[in-house]
Amino acid sequence: MTAKHTADPRDQARENPKTGDDTSNRDKNPDDWTTGDEPMTGAQASYLKTLSEEAGESFDDGLTKAEASKRIDALQDKTGRGK
Repeated sequence: MTAKHTADPRDQARENPKTGDDTSNRDKNPDDWTTGDEPMTGAQASYLKTLSEEAGESFDDGLTKAEASKRIDALQDKTGRGK
């Protein structure tokens, strides 16, 4: 029989830079994104449409990823959602 190796969760945090608080891209300014000028993702569009409806505001399907992110933040503040 072989021993089953169980990974220490702390090892994963050290190995994966996206799991650490200090290296997370969650707080990176959308203006600094290298792909910010690409069209928004389907997930962004879906969530933005929902937020727009809840806020009683129009939905713009022509936003970039960075613009959509900023709009989502603004609508989350307005609706109290997601924060």
